[in-house]
Amino acid sequence: MENGADGIRINPGNIRDKKRIIQIVRKAREKEIPIRIGVNSGSLDRKRYKGPLAQAMVRSALDSIKIFEKEKFYDIIVSLKASDVLTTTEAYRLMAKRCDYPLHLGITATGLPPSGIIKSAIGIGSLLLKGIGDTIRVSLTGPPQEEIRVGYEILRALGLRKGIEIIACPTCGRCEIDLIKIAQQVEKRLSRLQATSYKPQAKELKSLKPEAWSLKPATLKVAIMGCVVNGPGEAREADIGIAGGKKIGIIFRKGRVIKKVKEKDLVKALLAEIENMI
Repeated sequence: MENGADGIRINPGNIRDKKRIIQIVRKAREKEIPIRIGVNSGSLDRKRYKGPLAQAMVRSALDSIKIFEKEKFYDIIVSLKASDVLTTTEAYRLMAKRCDYPLHLGITATGLPPSGIIKSAIGIGSLLLKGIGDTIRVSLTGPPQEEIRVGYEILRALGLRKGIEIIACPTCGRCEIDLIKIAQQVEKRLSRLQATSYKPQAKELKSLKPEAWSLKPATLKVAIMGCVVNGPGEAREADIGIAGGKKIGIIFRKGRVIKKVKEKDLVKALLAEIENMI
């Protein structure tokens, strides 16, 4: 805090001395920065907090809140993380009934994708659907960029963020194009169009306002369908899409066919249409 931190996190399981906690709280109040009370199931004082784990985590957080409020400190965020999805979601549901402080959601130590992605999506997503949660953190064993991507996809799937959405059908006997390869190519190319940002010259950096760097995601639903039998009909809600045939495919908008192209040109033609739309 003395060196300019914008916010800090205290884990009640790691700092159990009340005097030390008060010292930190008073410094945060002086510096006018928020504190996240981050309860972690793995470091919870189980000698003091017995009973069901979710309830014990909530009691730990509430005890810390009492200390903070006694010091007239209310700039508080709360998180209650466990590696188990059911324990974590139950803790947040209980906490949402007990306080009005912002809740930071996350499932901790979820492990490698895809299992870690599934745990995060179910845990974070189910809470957000109930209106619980203010900020999120996806925890994965891997590059942090992947955590950001997964978090964004969770928010987009819930309608809380806008972006380019790709829908694609499963392969079946009617599919006569390399659907998987085409979907992968489209996804890779669209990831580059997902957001644009202003890139200033070096001399502009000092005076640049933070909002100039904000991402501006496009809003678009793109369908990659394997056949023309069901493609345009099943993906009628898509803004634009392709449906394959035998060495040929169609491009459609809102279920209406606008052109036919050779299979080898499908991705290129689709991307050209998308670029014109955004």
